[in-house]
Amino acid sequence: MILILLSAVLLLAVGGCVCVVWAARGGPRWTRAVAKGTLLAGELVRAPGRGKGGGSDD
Repeated sequence: MILILLSAVLLLAVGGCVCVVWAARGGPRWTRAVAKGTLLAGELVRAPGRGKGGGSDD
């Protein structure tokens, strides 16, 4: 079951990346919507990790 879930997440991520590239090259309107959603999801995933333990402020 976990393999199916991880495969679905991977498929969605790859599909989102394809839509980002396609939209950048002037794809249809729906690819721009999916690309915007993909980029937003990427920002949301990255946002909690900012400012926590990664950098050195010496």
